[in-house]
Amino acid sequence: MRAQPKASHFIDGEYVEDTAGTPFESLYPATGEVIAKLHAATPAIVEKAIASAKRAQKEWAAMSPTARGRILKRAAEIMRERNRELSELETLDTGKPIQETIIADPTSGADAFEFFGGIAAAGLNGDYIPLGQDFAFTKRVPLGVCVGIGAWNYPQQIACWKGAPALVCGNAMVFKPSENTPLGALKIAEILVEAGLPKGLYNVIQGDRTTGPLLVNHKDVAKVSLTGSVPTGKKVAGAAASDLKHVTMELGGKSPLIVFDDADLESAIGGAMLGNFYSTGQVCSNGTRVFVQKGIKDRFLSRLKERTEKIVIGDPLDEATQLGPMVSKAQRDKVMEYIEKGKAEGATLLTGGGIPNAVSAEGYYIQPTVFAEVTDDMTIAREEIFGPVMCVLDFDSEDEVIERGNATEFGLSGGVFTSDITRAHRVVDQLEAGTLWINTYNLAPVEIPFGGSKQSGFGRENSLAALEHYSELKTVYVSMGKVEAPY
Repeated sequence: MRAQPKASHFIDGEYVEDTAGTPFESLYPATGEVIAKLHAATPAIVEKAIASAKRAQKEWAAMSPTARGRILKRAAEIMRERNRELSELETLDTGKPIQETIIADPTSGADAFEFFGGIAAAGLNGDYIPLGQDFAFTKRVPLGVCVGIGAWNYPQQIACWKGAPALVCGNAMVFKPSENTPLGALKIAEILVEAGLPKGLYNVIQGDRTTGPLLVNHKDVAKVSLTGSVPTGKKVAGAAASDLKHVTMELGGKSPLIVFDDADLESAIGGAMLGNFYSTGQVCSNGTRVFVQKGIKDRFLSRLKERTEKIVIGDPLDEATQLGPMVSKAQRDKVMEYIEKGKAEGATLLTGGGIPNAVSAEGYYIQPTVFAEVTDDMTIAREEIFGPVMCVLDFDSEDEVIERGNATEFGLSGGVFTSDITRAHRVVDQLEAGTLWINTYNLAPVEIPFGGSKQSGFGRENSLAALEHYSELKTVYVSMGKVEAPY
């Protein structure tokens, strides 16, 4: 085993084990090799984690935002110093190529700690409201114990995206990573304590779908933030709503990426490839419905096929590798089923569609796949596949493509490629999505809000907007005179 942690859970500043919990294995997706053995949290572990968080939170909330921010900035420095180590762990955890994790995973987590640490003092200010002789003021106060439930596509990033705003607002967090990628969050917790975070404020517990309800339904939990599928989001949001808990839902998508015939062809193809093949297609915001205007469709498809077939598939720890395996065999099987549905329903398989031969037979690899002649009613155009499968659809007019782009239950993201900037703004204004790009795709720096609409969830991660979701306003009215009453 190459990545065995000291224990399965990190609670109150130290590693904790409870062998009564259900055992499970962490596998390296490139080979199927067991890299760690862990135990899911028992109810006793859940109680220990929440009690620790509840105890630590009150003292933490009493600190100044500047003091809290200082610790987060130190954690960012440590993460950057250990970027290679953390990136290799992320690659083992997820199967993503090291050339990707080294620039996009721990670094984006460090960005979150640095950003929220830096804006702590200014971002948490309230307002002064003059009322004649009297006045009022508002202040942002923490919620208490927050629960973060992570997904397996960006485990370290998600642990930081949820942890950073929660902590800087004065909350404590109990974070549950996906059982498919359990390792990175433990290191994040370790680094936070090393940076000076008081023990108990950031706890990590392992678990599966039976663990989430123990956290979500706990009476001492004030907030739940989930990154996951729409069905899971509905269950979690419903459970949290029964106790009026604060909720942030970052769910799935089937986003439109629209390419007009005046777009820069190479840039548009590059954006489409990044929006479908990066992280082996396992990105919720991916532009998996690529609408290409008919005037450039043939050139687009020809060049797309050429560039896709040059993608280097191989060992994720080899820096030359551009595409790694799926996170699990189950996920690969699911994607292969969608590919078969695409063929059966009449889409044209332009390239890919199978399992590559030149890599480990035990790994969960799949070829980057492109379907052309896709129609709106096909399963592959309607359902989230979450794999390296691009669907190319054609269109005639702007009004048509906007209507078709919006014809989905999802509303996470969207993109437009065109040299007409007026049209670009006109189109994104009409697309029903929370996060949109013009002449690029899938860039998500911590400075900008990220989140969706419709069935893709609600609430926002990152930016100043995230502070609103990890704190609440308290209003204080101050009277400067005597109270007059008619009694």
